[in-house]
Amino acid sequence: MTATYTFDVFCSLDGFGTATGDWTGYWGKQGPELLEHRLGLYRDDQRMVFGANTYRAFAQMLADSTEDADVRDPWVTRMRHLPATVISNTLDGPLDWPDATVVRGDAVDVVARLKQESDVPLRSHGSLSLNRALMAAGLVDFIQVSVFPVITGRNGTEPIFAGAPDFDLDLVETRTLDGRTQELVYRPTLHP
Repeated sequence: MTATYTFDVFCSLDGFGTATGDWTGYWGKQGPELLEHRLGLYRDDQRMVFGANTYRAFAQMLADSTEDADVRDPWVTRMRHLPATVISNTLDGPLDWPDATVVRGDAVDVVARLKQESDVPLRSHGSLSLNRALMAAGLVDFIQVSVFPVITGRNGTEPIFAGAPDFDLDLVETRTLDGRTQELVYRPTLHP
């Protein structure tokens, strides 16, 4: 049996994963329904998969944050306590993350092997270049995009799908959270 792999990502309406300027986490648009839903997504057993840059960003954000910061929302705490694989040829362990291991090698090979060996679903939050490569290799089963109601045209950074191949998307699920944030779950297939 092959484990499913979900690429889970936040973005602005114009497709940016982050923004500079005075934008805060969640672009300041988080609400109780979104936060409870996010916690529910991470309740079940699963294995997290990160690239080195995203792991470093999460580890730094958590180290620099206070207990009441957005970055320490309950779903993030839960995510941090799930088993994690960090794919990197530059990092060495041990990592500042409970139950995380560094795996060296080509990400496509590593995730193909994880999909065959894992008895729990695989999920990656962020790790944009890693997940674009995995999508191109046909290893991403679901793209879960939370679209926040902002346009960050001047301050947007990290375009989610920049440089990715073309894909057709089948909508699997959709929901509105807090009356403003859209969560869209798609099954991707390479466009011929």
